[in-house]
Amino acid sequence: MIRVTLLSAALLSTSAAATAPPPTPEVVMHDISIRVSGARIKKDVEKLVSFGTRHTLSSQTDPKRGIGAAVRWAEKEMKSFGLETLQTCDTVTGRRVPTPTKVCNAVAIQRGTERPNDVVIITGHIDSRVSDVMDFTKNAPGANDDGSGTAAVLEAARVLSKHKFPGTIVYAALSGEEQGLLGGKILADYAKAQSWNVIANLNNDIIGNSCGSDGVCNDKVVRVFSEGPRWQGREELAAQQRSLGGENDSPSRNISRFLDTLAERLPHIGLDVMQVWRNDRFGRGGDHTEFLNAGFPAVRFSVAVENYNWQHQDLRTEKGVEYGDTIDKMDFPYLEKVTKLNVAALVAIASAPPPPMPSVEGAVSTDTTLKWPMLSTADSFVVRWRRSDANQWQNELRVPKQLRADTPDTIVLKGIRVDDWVFGVSSVSKSGFESPVASAVPGGAFKPYVVPPPKP
Repeated sequence: MIRVTLLSAALLSTSAAATAPPPTPEVVMHDISIRVSGARIKKDVEKLVSFGTRHTLSSQTDPKRGIGAAVRWAEKEMKSFGLETLQTCDTVTGRRVPTPTKVCNAVAIQRGTERPNDVVIITGHIDSRVSDVMDFTKNAPGANDDGSGTAAVLEAARVLSKHKFPGTIVYAALSGEEQGLLGGKILADYAKAQSWNVIANLNNDIIGNSCGSDGVCNDKVVRVFSEGPRWQGREELAAQQRSLGGENDSPSRNISRFLDTLAERLPHIGLDVMQVWRNDRFGRGGDHTEFLNAGFPAVRFSVAVENYNWQHQDLRTEKGVEYGDTIDKMDFPYLEKVTKLNVAALVAIASAPPPPMPSVEGAVSTDTTLKWPMLSTADSFVVRWRRSDANQWQNELRVPKQLRADTPDTIVLKGIRVDDWVFGVSSVSKSGFESPVASAVPGGAFKPYVVPPPKP
């Protein structure tokens, strides 16, 4: 057990005097993310638009037009990067799918060299639509919604496939989003069937324009949406959270905080993260929701300001106003920046150990005790805490891991009363990559919530 007196300035550094080996994580993320090319991204969007429509109910067999041709092309592109590829498919019916229809995602897997079961997933949806969500015959270019997200996925795969990482990265172009988040559910179900430990799903949906329908423009900010109270396991967690807290500390909310900090650490990208603390835009949804339903942490990237004239619209001009999601409305330098942030996040998460699973004790005490199970892949940990009304983590303490595998890592924060603070712990690799923080709250672990067995 490590006992800490917080007034000692020496404890703000690591207990070991060893110098972290170069290069630093910031250098690694910088050198990889600068390889992202807006010109290549534009070519991919142009190719996606060339399929005419990518509506989920459009042709599966036409070699040049429709969803089938688009999915096959995306998988072929991923395979050309030297990645393991497959299509994850299911036959579905539903409110927006009136007859049984095969829905397929194009997926590529870049297996981790050390922890292949620890997975981070980047997604965008490849299907498109016009004003009538059931109209699969009209041209639906879907340049920004969501050619932009699909192109970001392809560019991330193109850049990152040249490197190796301890954890696994999965790249996916999802179908069926506009018909009911179908591709997201198919891939989330596949991840569960593979027993993947999904650290994060980074979903990119509408990330390629910077001006809204009211003329407001902002190319310096990207929004990241995250759920607050954890949805999966909510019935069992509600009573615990009422007593112990955790309404603002789901794993997804901590990924949002992680991305905000990451953007600040990488000023060359030129983006600020606006954390939007709801699952998605007001009354709307995206494929990340299906990962959340499965118990996996997930967030959505989206533009700072949306142009509603340019999404879910038939191609037309009315009273001098152009409608439709065409490529000329896009801002590719902005899309390049959002893709760079995604690439940096994938590098960071795939290079760091998985977040630990901390618990906290300290009721009726002037001290707080944090514990977490031994994590063999971590070199050290960072304990963080903030006031319960603070947005971001305010304090940190770096600690080494315990040497005995049968002993949990434990730290006592002297003079810190648990009532007023929220606590969390992150894992750090030997190379200095740090995981997102896992909060020591009910449902804070980066795993699907499982109801604990009753006490004897």
